[in-house]
Amino acid sequence: MKNDLFSIGPFTVHGYGLMIAIGVLSAYYMVEYRAKKKQMDWEKVFPLTVWSVLGGFLGSKILYLLTRLPDILANPALLGSSIKDGFVVYGGIIGGILTAWIYCKCTKWNFWKIFDIAMPAVAMAQGFGRIGCLLAGCCYGIELDSANPIGIVFHNSAYAPNDVALLPTQIISSVLDFANCFVLLALSKKLKTDGQVASCYLIFYSIGRFVLEYFRGDLIRGNVGEFSTSQFISLFICLIGLVLLFGLPVLAKKKGACAQSEE
Repeated sequence: MKNDLFSIGPFTVHGYGLMIAIGVLSAYYMVEYRAKKKQMDWEKVFPLTVWSVLGGFLGSKILYLLTRLPDILANPALLGSSIKDGFVVYGGIIGGILTAWIYCKCTKWNFWKIFDIAMPAVAMAQGFGRIGCLLAGCCYGIELDSANPIGIVFHNSAYAPNDVALLPTQIISSVLDFANCFVLLALSKKLKTDGQVASCYLIFYSIGRFVLEYFRGDLIRGNVGEFSTSQFISLFICLIGLVLLFGLPVLAKKKGACAQSEE
């Protein structure tokens, strides 16, 4: 694949960055459109997007540095290259959600409602982002037999092994992310309690990520015992999603009952 798409003077357009930008813009317009349909304060979507992207970027970088911490402590010179390159998606998800929660608290916006509206768009943005991973050659899969028809071969990637057939985990991830988006949009018409759609995102993404990690070839990302770092985090994200999915309706009913008793 080719990450350097074209140049305009000294400025080079990279495939990874372009797909991230497309993903963010697509997510922004989807959230704004859905917020308008639900007659929410859609003017807040733009600043929410900006802050969430910044928080997600920071979170993904911090988690990446934590996965490289043993290597950095052993060789501090690696800190410079680690800051320049490398992100961990889960750090971006956690950082983005936390930043969105803080923004909603500060602006007195219903976090659970916007959480539901935003997460299908986040899944879509991730789908575009994984296309960027394919162009750059990062997040590559395990090595396959050269005769395997599903294998892809990189020839000048700075990240993936070159000239060997690899499982296209980037394509699989992208398909799963887009599928997650469409499933969540369908569920949004059926699930009535605020926060349940977002809970399903956490469950679906964590399960898919946990399984796909077994087929990733970039083992440099660290591990916790028998699990990769992302698998370890997936266990907790899935548990949180399940607790929210089944716990939020119970809390909503209790609040409704309390409100009726006060009347």
